[in-house]
Amino acid sequence: MLIEDIVSNFNQSTITKVITEDHNKDYEGLLIEIENKTYRSRLAKATPKKRGYFVVFWEKDENNKNQPYSFSESPDKVIISIIDNDLRGQFIFPKSKLLEKGILSNETIKGKMAIRVYPSWERDLNNTAAQTQKWQQNFFIDLSNNLDQERLEDLYFK
Repeated sequence: MLIEDIVSNFNQSTITKVITEDHNKDYEGLLIEIENKTYRSRLAKATPKKRGYFVVFWEKDENNKNQPYSFSESPDKVIISIIDNDLRGQFIFPKSKLLEKGILSNETIKGKMAIRVYPSWERDLNNTAAQTQKWQQNFFIDLSNNLDQERLEDLYFK
């Protein structure tokens, strides 16, 4: 799993807790704790007809109905990994940014149950996708070739 490979590069950091989210097992849904910070991890998937990568963002409510993640119940950060042949990368989003973008729910924001992410290698995007890629880039690291350790640790821990 990409997340385990990444964490092994952090100095003296270890994954202290892992909970598999069975309802999102197709997207490798995990809840993770690293050095007292909490993360939700997902694997995004390429789709044949649209650029970018698709990832689900939902959980079951008390009636077993799908609902968007809530801000108040969300971990500190959401990690979205991409593994596409030789291309590898991660988005590490703070939950405050996901609320700002209407992805997490709260009393006034409905939230979303899926999103599309656009890594830096995605080109020739339509205007909406290009705007999404623009804000997402602040939280993306390309892991295909060289590892920028400092940037990676900043995204995970700051």
